[in-house]
Amino acid sequence: MATLDASARLERLPFRGPVLRLVLIIALGGFFELYDLFLTTYIVPTLLKDGIYSLKTANVFDMHAVASFVAALFLGMFVGAGLLGRLPDRFGRKAVFTYALIGYSVCTLVMAFQTEALWINVWRFLAAVGIGLEQVTIVTYTSELVASRYRGRAIALTQTISFVAMPVVATVSWLLIPHAFLGLEGWRWVVILGALGAVFIWVLRRALPESALWLESKGRHAEASEVLDRLESQVYGDRSPPPAAVPRDAAGAPPAPLEGRRWAALFGPGVRRLVLMMVVVNVCITVGYYGFASWVPTLLVSKGITTVKSLEYSLLMAVAAPLAPLLSMLVADRIERKLQVMLSCTFCAVLGLAFAAQSVPAVVIVLGFLLTLNNGWMSSSYHTYQAELFPVAIRAQAVGFVYSWSRFSAVFCAYVISYLLARYGNAGVFAFITGSMLLIVLTLWRFGPKTNRLVSR
Repeated sequence: MATLDASARLERLPFRGPVLRLVLIIALGGFFELYDLFLTTYIVPTLLKDGIYSLKTANVFDMHAVASFVAALFLGMFVGAGLLGRLPDRFGRKAVFTYALIGYSVCTLVMAFQTEALWINVWRFLAAVGIGLEQVTIVTYTSELVASRYRGRAIALTQTISFVAMPVVATVSWLLIPHAFLGLEGWRWVVILGALGAVFIWVLRRALPESALWLESKGRHAEASEVLDRLESQVYGDRSPPPAAVPRDAAGAPPAPLEGRRWAALFGPGVRRLVLMMVVVNVCITVGYYGFASWVPTLLVSKGITTVKSLEYSLLMAVAAPLAPLLSMLVADRIERKLQVMLSCTFCAVLGLAFAAQSVPAVVIVLGFLLTLNNGWMSSSYHTYQAELFPVAIRAQAVGFVYSWSRFSAVFCAYVISYLLARYGNAGVFAFITGSMLLIVLTLWRFGPKTNRLVSR
C-alpha cells in the first residue's frame, strides 16, 4: 500500500468518535507541556523579588540575570526542536510523544528543588529540550491523524486544551506564590505541580496508535493497515465507505516521496523555499508571542503595578488563552490559513502598541485580554499552516528545523526585551514586536502558498 492509499483512507474518516478521542489525548499531553512552558511567565517576578535573579545583565554569561532563566528555556527548546527534531521521523510519533513528556517532567521536578541560579538554569535547559521535542511531535502527530478538511479544527482543538494550562498556571501562581508550604516557597510548588503530568500521560499512552502515514513512509505497510483497520472498524463497523479521491500532481502521478534520513532533504527542490520562508516567520513570531506572554507580569510591574496585582491582572488576561483557539475552530478550515496568520500578526502589532500606551488598569486588562486572545489565534493558525507545508517523510524534521529557529531567536529575544524594558519601557518592547510582526506579513504575502485542504503526501 502506498502512502497515498493511507492518505485516502484517512480522508474518509470523520472528526468524531475514536479520531476525536486520539486528538484529545494528544492535547492533554500538550496541556502539561504548556503548563511547564508558561510557569516561567508567572514565577519570574518572584525570582526577581527573592534575589535569585536580577533584571540587570552584566553579559550573556551572567547566570544571575533573569534573561538567562528565560534564555535557558528557549535554548533547550532550540536543541529539542532543531537538533533532535529528526527523532519523531526516525522512531515514530507515539514513542517520542511519550518519552519527551516524561523527560521534561522529571527535569522540571529536579529544578523545583534547586537554590542556585546556575542549577535552576541547567535543569530548566534540560526540561526545555523535552518541551521543544514535544511541541514538534504534537503538531506533526495531530496533522497525520485527521483528514485534511478537519486539520485546522483538530490542531485548534489541541491548542484550546493545551492553552487551558495558561489560566490554570496563572491561578495556581496567584494562590501559591505569596505563601510557603512545608518549608518550600510557593513558586516551587507551582513547578512541582506541573511536573506531575507525565504520570497521567504514561497511563493514557496505550490508547494512542502510531501514525499510519509515518508507518507507510517507513515501508511498514501491514502495521499501517492494521492501524487504519482499527480506526475504520471503530468509526464505521462493517460498513466502510470507499476511499476518498486524493489530488495528484499535474502529470497525474502521486507526488514523489522525499527521503527523510538526510538533512539535505530539507533543501531539495520544492522544499528549500518553504524552509527559508518559515525560518523567517518562526524567528519573528517568537518576538510577538513570547515577547508578551513570557513577560506580561514583568511588563505590568514596570508600569508601577505591584507583584501581587500583576499576577491578578495576568490571571484575567490568561483566561483568553484557551478561548482563542476555541473560537478559531469556527474559521480554521474556512478562511485560508496564510491569511489568518497575516491578520493575527497585524492585530498583534496594533494591540501591542495600544497596550504600551495605556496605564489605566481596566484598559490595560482589556487590551491584555484581547492581545492574549489574538496571540492564541496566531499560534493555532501558524502551527497548522507550518505542518501542512511539508511532506510526511520529512515533516517532523522540517517542522522541527524551522520551529527551532523560533526557540533560537527567543534566546536573544529575552536579552533584547530585558534591555529595551530597562531602557525604554513598554514602548520600546512593543515597537520591537511591531517590526517583527510586519516582517511576517510581508514574507507570507510575497512567498507563502495556500494550504487549506492540502492532502498529506
